[in-house]
Amino acid sequence: MTHLDPKAVFVPCVLLLWCFTLVISIAGDYEILLRVKNAQIDDPHGNLHDWVPNKDHNPCNWTGITCDPKQLAVISINLSGFGIFGGFPSGFCRIHTLQNLSLASNNINGTLSSESLSLCSHLQLLSLSNNLLVGRLPEFPPEFSQLQVLDLSLNNFSGDIPDSFGRFPALKVLTLSSNLLSGQIPAFLGNLSELTRFELAINPFKPGPLPPEIGNLTKLENLFVPTANLVGSIPESIGNLVLLKNLDLSDNDLSGRIPESIGGLRSVEQIELFGNQLSGELPESFANLSALTNLDLSLNRLTGKLPNKIAAMSIGSLNLNDNFFEGEIPESLASNPNLWELKLFNNSFSGTLPENLGQNSDLENFDVSTNKFTGELPKYLCFRKKLQNIIAFDNRFSGNLPSTLSECSSLAYVRIQNNELSGEVPVNFWGLPLLYFLQMDGNRFRGSVSPSISSARNLSTLLISGNNFSGEFPNSICRLHELVTLQVSRNQFSGDIPFCITELKKLQKLRMEENLFSGKIPSSVSSWTDLTELNLSRNQLSGEIPPGLGDLPVLNYLDISGNSITGEIPVELTKLKLNQFNLSDNKLYGKVPSGFDQDLFVSSLLGNPNLCSPDLKPIPPCQKSKRESFYALIVLSICVVLLLASSLCYFRTKSNAFGGKSKKLHKVTTFQRIGFNEEDVISSLTDENIIGSGGSGRVYRVNLKTGQTVAVKKLWEGCRKPDTESIFRSEVDTLGRIRHGNIVKLLFSCSGEECRILGFEFMENGSLGDALHDERSVSLLDWPKRFTIAVGAAQGLAYLHHDCVPAIVHRDVKSNNILLDEEFRARVADFGLAKTLQLDAEVAEGHCVMSRVAGSYGYIAPEYAYTLKVTEKSDVYSFGVVLLELITGKWPTDSSFGDNMDIVKWVTEAALSSSQVEKDGVCGFKDLDRIVDPMMNPSEWDYREIEKVMHVALLCTSAFPINRPSMRRVVELLLKDAKLSCSK
Repeated sequence: MTHLDPKAVFVPCVLLLWCFTLVISIAGDYEILLRVKNAQIDDPHGNLHDWVPNKDHNPCNWTGITCDPKQLAVISINLSGFGIFGGFPSGFCRIHTLQNLSLASNNINGTLSSESLSLCSHLQLLSLSNNLLVGRLPEFPPEFSQLQVLDLSLNNFSGDIPDSFGRFPALKVLTLSSNLLSGQIPAFLGNLSELTRFELAINPFKPGPLPPEIGNLTKLENLFVPTANLVGSIPESIGNLVLLKNLDLSDNDLSGRIPESIGGLRSVEQIELFGNQLSGELPESFANLSALTNLDLSLNRLTGKLPNKIAAMSIGSLNLNDNFFEGEIPESLASNPNLWELKLFNNSFSGTLPENLGQNSDLENFDVSTNKFTGELPKYLCFRKKLQNIIAFDNRFSGNLPSTLSECSSLAYVRIQNNELSGEVPVNFWGLPLLYFLQMDGNRFRGSVSPSISSARNLSTLLISGNNFSGEFPNSICRLHELVTLQVSRNQFSGDIPFCITELKKLQKLRMEENLFSGKIPSSVSSWTDLTELNLSRNQLSGEIPPGLGDLPVLNYLDISGNSITGEIPVELTKLKLNQFNLSDNKLYGKVPSGFDQDLFVSSLLGNPNLCSPDLKPIPPCQKSKRESFYALIVLSICVVLLLASSLCYFRTKSNAFGGKSKKLHKVTTFQRIGFNEEDVISSLTDENIIGSGGSGRVYRVNLKTGQTVAVKKLWEGCRKPDTESIFRSEVDTLGRIRHGNIVKLLFSCSGEECRILGFEFMENGSLGDALHDERSVSLLDWPKRFTIAVGAAQGLAYLHHDCVPAIVHRDVKSNNILLDEEFRARVADFGLAKTLQLDAEVAEGHCVMSRVAGSYGYIAPEYAYTLKVTEKSDVYSFGVVLLELITGKWPTDSSFGDNMDIVKWVTEAALSSSQVEKDGVCGFKDLDRIVDPMMNPSEWDYREIEKVMHVALLCTSAFPINRPSMRRVVELLLKDAKLSCSK
């Protein structure tokens, strides 16, 4: 009988048992993944289409899954950017071999609790960046000893950083940027001795210092804390970070001197300290930073001269703008072989620039504007043919433009205005192939514009006013089909204006005033559909005014005064909505068209001796022939009799309409095709026709004789509303120039000495506020109607913010200013407080600063009340309140909320105090029934959509503006076909 070797039996058995264990393990992972997909997340885009049962029970080939080939176990789940919805899927952590879980850039919502994290203590990487998480940061259990990467950035976490965040022994990356964290940066974060990357940027922390304990993080390579309300000085301990490569403390309120210890950052490659209150001179220790390539100290209060040692460093990008530096630039700066960007603007530097600047490096960006530099521009700026931008305006540069720049084929952007540059511009400079912006006004250049300019096919802006250019303006300008702005005023150009200039279809501004142009105004102007400004004044032009100018849809600035223009004023010009209008000092004749026969236009018509008007003084009255006078006398006699008979009735009517005072309407403007008589409108403004009353006036329902019904707003008069004129102008200026299906149409406006009225399309179902809060109407608003209203209003606001140039901020978004037509489609209305975001004296750093808080209580964004800064995000917050109003059916300041509570706080607390649950097959918040308006009686599908809209509303009402989505993004989120799944 043969005896078996025990080893021969034992080893195969062990291997078989091991394989069986692996099969069991991977099958368990397979079951967990399927369970989580079906119960905890929603995949609207089908990115997890291959997560389906298979006969092998093996998920290792599924999308986003990585397995260990030896252990046959899932070690990584990466679903970043898949667009999945739901709460935090903690079920994934039941896979005990899982090391990395990345769910970044999705729509993960709700809170992140300690309980949901309790299963995940074996993770080495957890990334939930760029989701919709809210509430406080969770306390991490002590078991998280293996965690190396924690990324919770770009969410809406609020409150303090918990103590447990200082107890991660292995943590190398901590990223909490772009949240709503409001405590101070805690000192215990200095205990994370293994950190290499530390990011706390863009949080509304309570003002406080950068803790000195930061110096304990000696392995740190990236310290990123801009826009975090840092105050005080930069701690001396910063010099301990000998491995640091990137230091960014920009856009805070740090003050005091830059510490000498900064020279200890011997590995640092980039230092960003711009946008603080740092003062004093630069420390000499900067010269020790041999690896430094980018240094940005702009927007501080630094003083003194630029030290030779720092100028001699091999820095690639040097930004010192907006400080108080003075003195000359050291010659050693020109010897730097790595210098590619030099920005010194808004200082008090003086003297000449180093002659060899640019000869030894690949200089790309050069900005020395607003200083006191003299002498010539360095001739080697484009020596390496890499220069893209020259910005040197507001200095005292003199001499010729360097001829070497005519060979600078890389040059795209030039601003050298307001200097003392002279001579002729090199011929080839005009035609640089990549040039798109050229501004040279306010110098002493002479000569002509070369025909070679036709080669600058990308040129969109040409500003050369205020020089001594002469000769004929070249026809080759007409080949620049990207040209948007052309300003050549205050020169000595002569000859005809090129007739082909009307072929420039993108042209918006054309200014050629104060030259010697002669001939006629080009007549074929129909292609100028984008032209807003035309100024040809003070030239030697002749001929007639082209009637086609009156058909230009957006022209609002027309000045052709001070020429020798003849003929009659084309009646077509009266169709224009003009902010600036001047035909004075020409040779025009004939009768002034009725549209200009108003005192408002007198100064624009003077200096034309042969013009006549029956009403305007000092313009002479039009002469009548004897036959006309005879017939006029007969007609006048008849009219006198009729007038005497009707005058009493007329004045009684006027007295009833306006409290006993006659108010002549001296300007009537129509914006849509509508037939009406202003007197018929006025007579209908009686108490029985009132349909609404608000802060700016009363609204009346008026039935026109054409059968059309319109809504007429009569603004409050006199001392009752002293800013009536500004409200009137705002509505006219805003609604008169925009067209959108979700913005109410302005039909006409009338203004008089004491009266301002506006006519709008009539909305059958009134305002959303009335429909929501009137017992007689609210029953008509089921959820589908409310959702349609929400989307329509969002699309209207998105048009104002993103499609209007300049952008328009409504400033008073509320349910009463959203009107509903006969099919309950939304129209955004009431633009009395609207403002445009444009670069003028009213604007600072991208936002308008208002003289007072505008808007309605309960809808005003929290930052607006104390900063008076208007941005689009103010409207986004107000729209979020409207969304909550649609869901709850409650006013924003409903008394049922209790003291010191508004709808945002009430809904947020109700939503975040409860976890998500399955109820009757519907996923939602436990207390959603308490939040939702009971008048809707929503269905199962409605609840899913309501929850989605509520999450959008909470995003819109984030306390920190940077975390609110744009209105364009809001529209996308509302229209997404998404079901929010519950987390277990």
